[in-house]
Amino acid sequence: MAAPTSNKLILPRYRRDPEGTHPPLDSPGYRSTALRHPKQPLVLLPQMLTEVTGPLLGPGRLGEFDNDLTRQHAEEPQGQRILVHGRLLDGDGRGIPNSLIEIWQANAGGRYRHIGDNWPAPLDPNFDGVGRTITDSEGRYEFTTIKPGAYPWKNHDNAWRPAHIHFSVFGQAFTQRLVTQMYFPDDPLFFQDPIFNSIPDEKARQRMISRFDYSRTTDHWALAFEFDIVVRGREQSVFENEEEEDE
Repeated sequence: MAAPTSNKLILPRYRRDPEGTHPPLDSPGYRSTALRHPKQPLVLLPQMLTEVTGPLLGPGRLGEFDNDLTRQHAEEPQGQRILVHGRLLDGDGRGIPNSLIEIWQANAGGRYRHIGDNWPAPLDPNFDGVGRTITDSEGRYEFTTIKPGAYPWKNHDNAWRPAHIHFSVFGQAFTQRLVTQMYFPDDPLFFQDPIFNSIPDEKARQRMISRFDYSRTTDHWALAFEFDIVVRGREQSVFENEEEEDE
């Protein structure tokens, strides 16, 4: 007699993160983590059906210029125009289609359009610094934007954040949101940035740096940078808690 089948819902399990890929929750060099990191052991909560389902994030929810941050106003923003592109990949290197990717960043002067950012750098009336897009059938995404500037912050003496763009990746539901940062090659500020240097694994740290892509650079228009995001596996991207973002 065949064994009875179970009606229990079996949800997928994720591979464990490679050791050293993500920053410790308490990073002494990044001072504010002392106020935010958990003081008790973490409790693993299983994903139930409500955590793996949620609002539809399809292309019908996107505006015409959501992925082109240089065309969201009547005039063009100041700064060096860049094309940022790449693929969203699973642990086996396969593209993840139909996934929402959002970005936010400072303007060319290193200032965010945010009430909490008031250092004396000019706001650009033609640049909001936010965008979003949906990956295609091969997991590809693309943004046109402005290369962000470095900016000071109060973590330590003469502290400056390297130029970077924040990325937010959604899975099938908002509870599966992952957040990472993209840096630019050869930035002179890497040496003193505690967020970048909090990653224990040097190889994982280098995966946060985009690659200059001359083949996609457009004559008289924009430089191009390639940045792949791998959600799990040995080559997993570095992800952070939302509470640990600097902005």
